[in-house]
Amino acid sequence: MKKSALLNQPGIVLLLVTCPLLSVLQGVTCKTENGHLGDSDPERCMRHHYVETITHPIYKCNSKMVLLARCEGHCSHTSRSDPLISFSSVLKQPFKSTCFCCRPHTSKLKAVRLRCSGGTRITATYRYILACSCEECS
Repeated sequence: MKKSALLNQPGIVLLLVTCPLLSVLQGVTCKTENGHLGDSDPERCMRHHYVETITHPIYKCNSKMVLLARCEGHCSHTSRSDPLISFSSVLKQPFKSTCFCCRPHTSKLKAVRLRCSGGTRITATYRYILACSCEECS
């Protein structure tokens, strides 16, 4: 739930919430249509930003700071392992496990150019995460 904002007029209060107000008052965890924990859970699977300094491991280049993102958090699904039935005496994989992980859902390719000694430029590429979601682990 986000904080409320007071307007300068007496008697008017603007309350911004991400879950229905009744659910918040009753302490119910909100869920989205796909069953994932809603915005009221700070531990949910979501994108987190951080700054990283990119330097070349071999050449002497100017380093650059870039904004990166990672997926981190909990998924509301339950992990499970079911036994597999086989008609062979050897079971290579005796169980079928199902679990959900917080993973990148969409990303885009980005590049940053480093200026190196001698006037050369080297391009470093990376994936910038746009959205995260709970997906089946492989």
